[in-house]
Amino acid sequence: MTSSSRSALNHRLWALFTFFFIPGLLMASWASRTPAIRDLLSVSTAEMGAVLFGLSVGSMSGILSSAWLVKRFGTRNVIRACMALSVCGMMALSLALWFASPLLFAIGLALFGSSLGAAEVAINIEGAVVEQKMNKTVLPMMHGFYSLGTLVGAGIGMTLTAWGVTATLHVLLAGLVTIVPILIAITAIPDGTGRNDASDTQKKQKGRPFYRDTQLLLIGVVVLAMAFAEGSANDWLPLLMVDGHGFTPTSGSLIYTGFTLGMTVGRFTGGWFIDRYSRVTVVRASAIMGGLGIALIIFVDSAWVAGVSVLLWGLGASLGFPLTISAASDTGPDAATRVSVVATTGYLAFLVGPPLLGFLGEHYGLRSAMMVVLALMVVAVIVARAVAKPGQDCTNRSESAPPTGP
Repeated sequence: MTSSSRSALNHRLWALFTFFFIPGLLMASWASRTPAIRDLLSVSTAEMGAVLFGLSVGSMSGILSSAWLVKRFGTRNVIRACMALSVCGMMALSLALWFASPLLFAIGLALFGSSLGAAEVAINIEGAVVEQKMNKTVLPMMHGFYSLGTLVGAGIGMTLTAWGVTATLHVLLAGLVTIVPILIAITAIPDGTGRNDASDTQKKQKGRPFYRDTQLLLIGVVVLAMAFAEGSANDWLPLLMVDGHGFTPTSGSLIYTGFTLGMTVGRFTGGWFIDRYSRVTVVRASAIMGGLGIALIIFVDSAWVAGVSVLLWGLGASLGFPLTISAASDTGPDAATRVSVVATTGYLAFLVGPPLLGFLGEHYGLRSAMMVVLALMVVAVIVARAVAKPGQDCTNRSESAPPTGP
């Protein structure tokens, strides 16, 4: 590799770090203000779940169309368009808060969610290509920048909450400050990735349809559980701390910051653990750790324990998405479609999570509602073998992964 190509690859890597960081920053910017947003919109906990359903619908529509968009337009064009739309979504959220309109806020979340959902596969395909060219594990670190973005966003949210800055102004500024980084980072992404790869793999593909691949479907179960654990914290953790453990709104934002800290540490250090102990071991350990943190929050009536437990929750949920995305790409040809299948399954957690937990929280309390999340973490432990890496997670592949369809 020449020095110029190595430099271009490093610029591409940092551009992807930026495109992972920005969605995390934007997501945490409004998520850390959910108590204030609920009050501004004058909605109940159950109604807040219905409002958050807009994010779920948007995310699902974006993720379902992402594979087709990448094959048709390439990753660069998809990333550029979707990042621009995410900024528009943040402006719509700010406008909705200005008018105190739950409907407009749900529409803004749908726009925001669809843009990030469509970008999900494009950014991960770019990450997989860079990982292959660099011949080193970098996808977990890329996802770590998403968590770093949520950590920074949550910290800013906590600070602005303490200073009395309105959520309306906060959400607007969060969208505006990302415009310049997006314009700079997109110049490092080459054109044609995904579009060219799709045409080549379609000519060569002779494998099973994804819906007959048992391993791929079980990988989807793992990401469903882990994404539900991550998404439930993003949607409900500040309110869970305020309503379930008596924290103030500022302290609730601080606790959410602890969760994002756990996510960030897990993703930045996850590559070393994956290479040393295998995907299967890491998934099992992560699910057990996350489940322990959630169980402590549910069953221990202590504000101090609840605050510490979110670190375990964050660490446990941190590697779900990057691990399953990497595992999906190993199951056969046409990476765009397979990554899209797993990502779609993960987004099902965001589709059913907000209204389900909102309904349960309204009737039984948010702490009791988190029993659903705990149960899914147990499922992730049971089916963890599905993420086995061919030839590395064990000597005999048939012992480390479930059989696939005929």
